[in-house]
Amino acid sequence: MIRRIPILLASVALVAASPKVDMAARILPPPAAPGEAVKPFVKMPAGKTALAHVRVIDGAGAPAVEDRTVLIDGGRIVAVQAGSDPVPAGYAVSDLSGDSVMPGIVGMHDHQYYIARPNLDASGHSDAPLMVPQMAFSSPRLYLASGVTTLRTTGSVEPYTDLNMKAAIDAGTLPGPHMDVTGPYLEGSGSPFIQMHPLKDAADATRTVNFWADQGATSFKAYMNISRAELKAAIEAAHARGLKVTGHLCSVSYPEAAALGIDDLEHGFWVNTQLDPGKAPDVCPDSSGGPTLQAMTAESAEGKALIALLVAHHVAVTSTLPVFEGSSPHYRTLPPRQLELMSPEARTDYFYVRTLGLARPAARTAQAAAMWGNELGLERAFVAAGGLLLAGPDPTGGGQVLPGFGDQRAIELLVEAGFSPVEAIRIGTLNGATYLGLADRIGSIAAGKHADLVVVKGDPSTKIADIENVVTVFKDGVGYDPAPLLASVRGRYGQY
Repeated sequence: MIRRIPILLASVALVAASPKVDMAARILPPPAAPGEAVKPFVKMPAGKTALAHVRVIDGAGAPAVEDRTVLIDGGRIVAVQAGSDPVPAGYAVSDLSGDSVMPGIVGMHDHQYYIARPNLDASGHSDAPLMVPQMAFSSPRLYLASGVTTLRTTGSVEPYTDLNMKAAIDAGTLPGPHMDVTGPYLEGSGSPFIQMHPLKDAADATRTVNFWADQGATSFKAYMNISRAELKAAIEAAHARGLKVTGHLCSVSYPEAAALGIDDLEHGFWVNTQLDPGKAPDVCPDSSGGPTLQAMTAESAEGKALIALLVAHHVAVTSTLPVFEGSSPHYRTLPPRQLELMSPEARTDYFYVRTLGLARPAARTAQAAAMWGNELGLERAFVAAGGLLLAGPDPTGGGQVLPGFGDQRAIELLVEAGFSPVEAIRIGTLNGATYLGLADRIGSIAAGKHADLVVVKGDPSTKIADIENVVTVFKDGVGYDPAPLLASVRGRYGQY
């Protein structure tokens, strides 16, 4: 025992001395020139580019401004000037009359995998175990084609794959967005996912965070069966490295997580279990938050108290409305342009799930619609109280939500929730950058910022659905063509 004490002290000192992570350097390294595998998707190479006579939606929530010219030099925006002003010599001019430019989307719940349910059938039955194949080929292309220029993976089942994917994208050898790579799920025992590591105790949570921070992870996500002690240890270890922790919780309620110092809560208010009947400490109830959302409205005493608590503790909330849109009375089948991107098996799975939704009893449909309405109201109230609302789609399982397209839909659904289009765009762009500590570099359109931009046909500041009409996606000043990116993965999402 005596001989072990110096070793233990040395280990503690090493952890305490671990340097804080430079998030900007990790997530937004200096851009590399597109390599041979990326060049087929480049429409406009980096250089001096003038986006002339374009409508500018700045991402900061200001009204759109007509007839502007955005000057890009290399990977930076150098000026936003009146369309009538002369373009400086040496710029390649692209006349975008009638089009709009907005910041690149900052997706804050953007997985790089697909949940496969073995032998899923029309009754909804599948065999154990749930498997999570990585979509390292299709997902990053779908994100980039849809205007996502920065994302947080928000939970990883193959963290080395995500880290290596990020390295390849940063090196210019694969197409894709900038990535905040979240470490492996911080999960307790009882997970249905056989690929997840179950934490043994609080010390294991600390070790896990420190190990993956050393490997290059820039954020962490707690999951449904984590205990309060494990979550506390993970938060303290991450904060010591300058990193943040979010959570898709269940065993730990939102008020408990806020008290422990969590930075973000996933899925809006959908998975809070604080009012679930019979909720036991550190145990995820089978009800998984349904009763809490049914009982909690923005006007209720519980809703007001929770929102006040989250705002006081500076806890962000990530809205993931697309993954719950099946509860909306307005949900419609995915359009053909998305269905054709799925593998045949993924399309089959999608229609199994869609048919089951259509066959719900009337009472269950009404209950789901009420929960949907409560969620929209709570998100509006959270923002009105000064809370930082983020956006992401959670693209997993059955094809209901696709990478990239889901990010666009997340912003559209915020408008359905009652936000104006420019407010919704801010939530999907600048708010994410603010949470990441990168608002001085990305998330809005201003001189000096990175040239991460999306050009769309139409005017999403008045008709939010125009956000889907992506013409060109600029990342680090390189303009990418969405058409060949989408063509390269047609029929493959869900396969690889």
